[in-house]
This record gives sequence, structure tokens and C-alpha cells, in this order.
Amino acid sequence: MSDKRRSEFELLVLPHLGAAYSLARWFMRNPQDADDAVQDSMLKAFKGFGGYAGGDGAAWVLAIVRNTCLTKLERKRAESNIVVLHDVMETLEASRHPSMVQPAASQDHAMIMEEERKSVHTAIAALPVQFREVLVLREFHDLSYREIADVVGTPVGTVMSRLARARERLKAQLMKDTGAESGKVS
Repeated sequence: MSDKRRSEFELLVLPHLGAAYSLARWFMRNPQDADDAVQDSMLKAFKGFGGYAGGDGAAWVLAIVRNTCLTKLERKRAESNIVVLHDVMETLEASRHPSMVQPAASQDHAMIMEEERKSVHTAIAALPVQFREVLVLREFHDLSYREIADVVGTPVGTVMSRLARARERLKAQLMKDTGAESGKVS
């Protein structure tokens, strides 16, 4: 690969490494497997960059990561139900930028937040992969429906349908976990 093409690859891929790792964490169950999946994905992207015809770089990179993760999970025959919640992602970002860290209001508040995070984590983890992946890409990576469709290889309408179902299932599970009935918390 020429130096010019290598520079183009780096400009296209490097800005999306954080999102690639986060998506891999959703699929792979632990940081080491996510690291491996991202590394394999980047090698595949590098080798296949000659065939890259342009378009949305983020969707291209995330599609490679998604497919790599699904292939790895298929080989392991394990369920892929790990999630990295938005709160955790913010904590990771804050740890990278210590000046942005906000002190906890109190230990009680921190404990309540942790319990809520665990509840949401568990509810998202229980979603089937096809629902979980669109939820992650939309809510945590802020991709458009079109970008999600490109990543998962489905029509936009399917993405919208899966996202609506994912949100409904998530809400129902969280209401069940909190003892809510008919939309009211008791």
C-alpha cells in the first residue's frame, strides 16, 4: 500500500477506533476479546482498503467490527450479551480527561446510580442480538438509521422496527424489575 493510501486509511479509520472498541465490547463479553476483535477488524479493514469505494467511514469500519464480532461469537458458540452502558462510557471518557470528572454527590447517590446502571445493563443484556445492536448503535453511538442499516446490512425500515421493539422490550423489562404496573411505579 502506498504512503498516500496508508495516510487515507489512517484518516478514515483512526477517528472511529473508540466506537469500534465500544461496539466490540457490546458483543464480546470482555475487554480482551473486544481488543482481539478490534485488532482483527483493523487488519481486515487495512487489507480490504483497496476495495473501499468511499462513503461513510464510520459505517464501513463499524460494519467490519460487527461482522468480525459475530464471526468470533459464532465460532465460540457463546451468547453475546455484554453491554457497555452510556454511564460507563461517560466514566471512561472522564477518566481519559480528568478535568471533566465530577465528584459524586454522596455515597448513597453513587450506590443508587450503580444499582440503576446494573438494572439497565441486565435488561439490555437480555435483549436478542438483533435488537441490542441497533439500540447500541443508535443510543450510544448516535448513528442515523441509514448508518445503522449500512452497519447491520438491513433496510432502514428493519432498523426502525428493531429499534422500536428493542425500546419496548427494554422498557417492559425495566418496569417489571422495578415493580411498575401499567406504567406507574409502585
